[in-house]
Amino acid sequence: MDEKATGAATLKALRVRRGLSLADTARVLISISQRLGRPGGSLPTVAGLQRSVARWESTRPSLPDAHHQLLLAHLYGRTPAGTIALGVGSDFAELLDALAHLGESATRLTELRSMLVRTATDHGGGMLALLSTNVQAGLSAALADPSLADDEVVPALSAVVSDVNAQVGSLPFVRLQLLLAPALEACRRLTADAVPDALLPRLRGVSVAAHTLAGRLAFETRDDVASRALYTVATREAGLLPDPWQRATVHMSHALTTLYSTQGLDRARTLADAAVRDACGGGSVVVRARAHALRAEIAARAGEQRQAQAALGLARYDLECDHGGDPAASSFSPGHLRGFEGVCELYVGDAARAHDRFVKAAGAMVAPREQLQRAITATDQALARIRMGDPRSAADLLHECVLGMATTGGRVPSIRLRRARRELRPWRREHWAVDLDDHLMDVLGS
Repeated sequence: MDEKATGAATLKALRVRRGLSLADTARVLISISQRLGRPGGSLPTVAGLQRSVARWESTRPSLPDAHHQLLLAHLYGRTPAGTIALGVGSDFAELLDALAHLGESATRLTELRSMLVRTATDHGGGMLALLSTNVQAGLSAALADPSLADDEVVPALSAVVSDVNAQVGSLPFVRLQLLLAPALEACRRLTADAVPDALLPRLRGVSVAAHTLAGRLAFETRDDVASRALYTVATREAGLLPDPWQRATVHMSHALTTLYSTQGLDRARTLADAAVRDACGGGSVVVRARAHALRAEIAARAGEQRQAQAALGLARYDLECDHGGDPAASSFSPGHLRGFEGVCELYVGDAARAHDRFVKAAGAMVAPREQLQRAITATDQALARIRMGDPRSAADLLHECVLGMATTGGRVPSIRLRRARRELRPWRREHWAVDLDDHLMDVLGS
């Protein structure tokens, strides 16, 4: 069976399992469309939509368009009983698989999933929406008696943490904290009790990821005390794992939040150095590259050009190595490295070269998860334009950054934006600078 035939068969199986005829499916989709607020005059007829459903399931199937994908997502994103279920093994997960077979892009499927996660949080849903029914039951049993934890519990908790992490930039950070909190508590309770020995290392790895993400979210919501405490737990848990690359990732995340929540570079530098030590002794070359890049940025911020360039050279070397089997292969890329190169050029190099690096870095950040980093890069790009003697063009770019931050939120881009605006003070009486101030006040209240 070819890819499209597999997708069509999966769509048909989903419909039949719900006991829906073609006409029933059409009526349900029209009802969902009305509930979502589509104008009544633009709704299809039952007969017309029924033909569309049949085409999606035919021997020469077509891919549902974006609007119909959203309607199908709302249909299969709930169980027949009406509860939201988006996790592995759910009908919604099968729908995404079917759409992938029919030719839909991974980016579009990620966006579709984000829309449904947003819907879950809009209606007060939380972690349970990200778990299948069977896993919910297994997790409940494990929390009551950790010795009953089975092989499904750990990957399910890991999937929740990954799901929440994937929504950074798409959902407000407070919502993400609410989504993550039950998984965080489950990790705490299970690692503290007598889970089966075979599960403990994997469970501890999930706990490290959950506490690191929670530390980042606390930082974004300006709770620096809670953030430091969460990073402390993550560091301790990671220290109990056999490979130190995961502790390196904790140090890097902690270093970045420290860079923006404390005065001076000393504490951030200490954490970055610890990350390099752990990464060099660990099994992930990609994490090692990222650690060297972070050390380069901190050196550049301190005005240490030679040290920054040396660290960037090490990062480039590591990225050029073979990453087959790397446990964190997707965590750092040439596009991310260009962003670090731009920051180093901005502080201890040439503003024009920094600008070029930022343009290339932003162009590589297309995934929904990367929109927050794209906003940060754009603010740095504007700063480079100011130093190149083009303040008005910088202000135009900062307008785009304001719009991006209104969508994504984030403490770091907000700090970077205010810094770039301060560098525009010599032109504060220009009408385009006044327009930017008005925009900042309207959107961000600052």
